[in-house]
Amino acid sequence: MKQRTLGPDGPQVSAIGLGCMGMSAFYGSTDEPESLRAIDRALELGCNFLDTSDLYGPHTNEELLGRALSGRRDQVFLATKFGIKLRTEPPYRSIEGSPEYVHAACEASLKRLETDHIDLYYQHRVDPNTPIEETVGAMAELVAEGKVRYIGLSEASAETIRRAHAVHPITAVQTEYSLWTRDIEQDVMPTLQELGIGLVPYSPLGRGFLTGRFSSPDELDEGDFRRYGPRFTGENLQHNLKLAELVKDTAAELQITPAQLALAWVLARGEHVVPIPGTKRVSYLEDNLGAADVSLETDKVREIADALPPAAGDRYDPEGMRSINI
Repeated sequence: MKQRTLGPDGPQVSAIGLGCMGMSAFYGSTDEPESLRAIDRALELGCNFLDTSDLYGPHTNEELLGRALSGRRDQVFLATKFGIKLRTEPPYRSIEGSPEYVHAACEASLKRLETDHIDLYYQHRVDPNTPIEETVGAMAELVAEGKVRYIGLSEASAETIRRAHAVHPITAVQTEYSLWTRDIEQDVMPTLQELGIGLVPYSPLGRGFLTGRFSSPDELDEGDFRRYGPRFTGENLQHNLKLAELVKDTAAELQITPAQLALAWVLARGEHVVPIPGTKRVSYLEDNLGAADVSLETDKVREIADALPPAAGDRYDPEGMRSINI
């Protein structure tokens, strides 16, 4: 597995990471034995960058990784996140970034992950009611205490990234980025390049849609949140199916899979870009990691981007959209 750094002076990780969310939450039925096999296979193939969050489950994904990494924690660059709290009544989620919560959330994650440190600790969503300087200040205290090695932000605006970076170096920003989600190119990506911050794209396969594996929400489990998402239903779905077909056709021309094309395109967007496609299946994992060996010429990267229009529909429901780019 090829290696990349999260920023010019950041830590070195595998060029493609593994998003673990779907092993425990949001994508329908789970299969812990298969998920454990996927983690084992990822490490065998040199994929050492694993990503989770206290939200996933909630909590059970961190516990799964704690069990999976027992006795081999030193083989992994482990990232987790805090900041989204689930509620039993509307609104069903709240965002928390107070210094007290930062410390409490970290302690809880360390316990669930069965480790004494987190390699990369993200604020999952920016708390609009807590100045980012206070949140990052508390995260910096965790670094000083040795509980966290690097800190990051998720779905933050360019302005927030600058303010946070002025308090403590931000190693990476995680945000959705793929062939069908490119809005960060205008402000966020130039800011990351200027400040020397790595980009960790999640959902680089368009939540699996760009692989061409399904064409109707009825093919998804009842508990899969994509089944009801704006991009997976109605007229938006019909538009996006054409987009997926273009990815399939282009991949066939290059004699690679659609997943490998989508990931290779993201990888070609910068040397400090490290996508984290999620999967709970070994076969999909192996296909995804094969993208690290696919090289796209600059002209081809531009040609693919020009040929594929942006996706139709918002990324999330209205509540979810209000929590991003803060």
